[in-house]
Parts: sequence; C-alpha cells; structure tokens
Amino acid sequence: MPGKLPRQRENTNTTEQRAYRFEGRPDANQEQKLRQFIGAARFLWNRMLSDWKASYEANGKSDPVKTPAAYKKEPGLEWLKDMDSLCLANVQLRFIRATKEFLTGKKDYPQFKKKHACKDAYTTNLANRESPNLLLDGCLLKLPKIQGPVKLRLHRQIRAGGILKNCTVIHEPNGKWYFSLVFEYPKVEIPKTADEKDASEIQAVGLDMSLSELYVDSDGDTPSYPKPYRKMEEKIAQEQRRLSRMERGSNNYKKQMIRIAKLHAKAKHQRADFLHKLSYALAKQYDLVCIEDLDMAVIKKALSFGKPASDNGWGMFTRMLDYKADWYGCTIIRTNRWFPSSKMCCACGHVHKELKLSDRRYVCPKCGHVMARDHQAAVNILNEGMRLYLEGRPETA
Repeated sequence: MPGKLPRQRENTNTTEQRAYRFEGRPDANQEQKLRQFIGAARFLWNRMLSDWKASYEANGKSDPVKTPAAYKKEPGLEWLKDMDSLCLANVQLRFIRATKEFLTGKKDYPQFKKKHACKDAYTTNLANRESPNLLLDGCLLKLPKIQGPVKLRLHRQIRAGGILKNCTVIHEPNGKWYFSLVFEYPKVEIPKTADEKDASEIQAVGLDMSLSELYVDSDGDTPSYPKPYRKMEEKIAQEQRRLSRMERGSNNYKKQMIRIAKLHAKAKHQRADFLHKLSYALAKQYDLVCIEDLDMAVIKKALSFGKPASDNGWGMFTRMLDYKADWYGCTIIRTNRWFPSSKMCCACGHVHKELKLSDRRYVCPKCGHVMARDHQAAVNILNEGMRLYLEGRPETA
C-alpha cells in the first residue's frame, strides 16, 4: 500500500537482531537506480522539513507530517511513485522521530540534507515473508524495484536461521557501495559468566582511556593502537593542497576529491577493523570489563583534543564492547564520570586534588606511592567497577 509505514520491530523479548555490512558491486543500471532512491529520500526529507517549518511559522504549531502517499498526489511529484515506497516510508519515520526529539529537547533542530554534504544512504524493509521483496541468496541480494540481484562481497559468514528484515544502502564518497543487512533471530539468553563464579575467580580488567594508546589497562598494558588517521594525515594534507589549486567542479577536481575520500575511508576502515578485533578479544577473555562513563563530545571540544579523540575511536570501541559483551556473556561496568580515577591513590585512597593534566606520573603526597598516572587510573576503575558489580550482583543459589 502506498505510504504504508514499515512494520515495527517484533517483540524484543523473543527476538534479537544482528547487522552485517558488505561491499556491493551493482552494475551501471542498478547503480543509477540506487542513486535515484538516495536522491528521492533526500528530497522527501527536505520537503517534509520545509513544510513542517512553514506550518509552524504560519500557525504557531506544526501540522501532522504528511505521508509519502500524500506527496505523490501533488503536482510535479508523480515521479515519487516510481521510487521504493518503503524507502520513502522510512524517511517519514526518521523525520517524525527527529521532530519529537527536537520538541522534547533531546536533539537539535532537524537540518536540511545537502547533496554531497550529507550521508548518501536509504533504507528499505522486508514487506512480505511469503513472497519476499528483500532476499539474500548466496552472494546475490534482491532489492525492491531493482532490476536483477546485486552482487555482494561476503567477507564473513552469516549466522544461519535468521530473517532478513531490512537493508541500508550506503554510497560512500570514495565511490564504493555498501549494504548493511539486519537479520532477526530467535533470542538466545547468554548467561553472564561473572554471575556464575565466586568473586575471587572473576577475570576482570579496568580500562582507562588514553588519547595516545586508546587505553591503559589495570595490568599496565596498552593495545598498541595504530592511529590510522595520524599516519595518513600528511598524505591527506598533501592531496588537499593539490585540490586547492584545481578549478572547482572540473573533472580533475572530482577525481582529486575521490582520491582524498579513499584516504579517509582507508583510515576509517583500519580503525574499525582494529577496534572490532580488540573488543572481541576482551569480551571473550574477561568476565568483567570496567570502563569510565565519558562524555566524548565534551572531550573533543576541550583543550584541542578533537583530532586525537576522533582518531582514538573510544566511543565506537565502547559501543562494540557493549553488544559483544552480550553475545559472549561478558559484563560491562561503567564507573561514574565524576569518579576521581586519576587523582585518587590506589594504595591509600587519598585524592590528590592538585594533580595537573601534564603530570604523567602520580606521586601520592600522603603515602609516597609512585605509579604511572594512567595505570593507576585503570587500577582505580577496576576496583570501583568490582565494587559496583558486587553491590548489584544477583543472588546466586
């Protein structure tokens, strides 16, 4: 039915979802159609935002968001009928959520999406399980209103027994196409390994975020973080200087833009690959992982830490830890962001309030304990995390 919203996620108590991201290689005709769907999604978002803004300015309140079906009936917008209706319905859902989050103060005012300046992507859904419009058969992906299947490069095995629920098509600035597939599975409860052990048997670790090495753990070890963006920063700057000497909009300008995008994409993929492997190793090795509850947005703005914090990828790393901990029975404990992990002596508990950020070695003025600042912070995070865990630990038989 035109304008019908995609089905909502089924009961999360009985199902769970997993996403897989694969590179795709559409042919010329498929690529043209995918670009049209992305453009239609961007157009509909901007049109909804424009109408919502105009109604608010005219009446002092916003009218209900019109459905894609209503827009298809307007003069000059009949071309929307040729687009994927579920793609347009997902735009409506996202726009409704964006306006609600703005009105409740959770997010800023929704912004218009500008071509070449916003993420090129659209999402489509499974509409009928008996006659699926969205289907993965081997490495061939069937998409609604796309002629023929799209070939995917399956670099990893997909867990069996799932139903393909939705697909997000992403066109990155370097020209490559990626397809994020979300499968739904019957929910399997994974017991937390820490809950089944005595406190003395729990394998636990504390992690203190480090801008230079991602983290320092409570054993004093670091993961030898490769800092992918920093390694490519000089090359990116060199290519951007070449770009600045070219005529904007020329063929050479466009080719140079792709070269720069490829360098950024390489750094991004190297970062994600390293963090995926590291978070997997931690979730498999430890029963309990203790980290700080940090506000990364504030850290990026403070003391010119934007580039190091972004290249660090701590926020991405902790998100990976969260869901992989659920998969493998690990428990993640977050200490309060105001907990003085760096200033508190792990030997006597004294809080050294005069400690400066430039002081990389902690010397306790009370007991004389000396330790590397980040190592001591990790030990404090581990001790506090264990305390929080044991306080809220479920009763065992």
